[in-house]
Amino acid sequence: MGGVLSYFRGLLGSREMRILILGLDGAGKTTILYRLQVGEVVTTIPTIGFNVEQVTYKNLKFQVWDLGGQTSIRPYWRCYYSNTDAIIYVVDSADRDRIGISKDELLYMLREEELAGAILVVLANKQDMEGCMTVA
Repeated sequence: MGGVLSYFRGLLGSREMRILILGLDGAGKTTILYRLQVGEVVTTIPTIGFNVEQVTYKNLKFQVWDLGGQTSIRPYWRCYYSNTDAIIYVVDSADRDRIGISKDELLYMLREEELAGAILVVLANKQDMEGCMTVA
């Protein structure tokens, strides 16, 4: 995960970045947020609304927004697109049943004008799960 943050640093220099973590419910967005912030996996509950945290990595500051991924919440993602520098789109690699829905949500989001200049990282999460889809 540190490699992703270093990549952002190379692209944007030293200013604070606004990052959105998006993906379907249960993909692991909140776990990734707190792994970035405290350096370890913590127990989480489903996000209703959002979590926002300041993450510092090698003297870089990131404002990271973890938005809930439930069907009823996804239409509100667009309310957070303004001034977004980067998106980490999290895919649950073990959820074969909803990979099509995840793809559709990603493509729908990418059509938004406000995100035209944002960096996109697609993170294939849960690669340690039996039967998961590979990244290739």
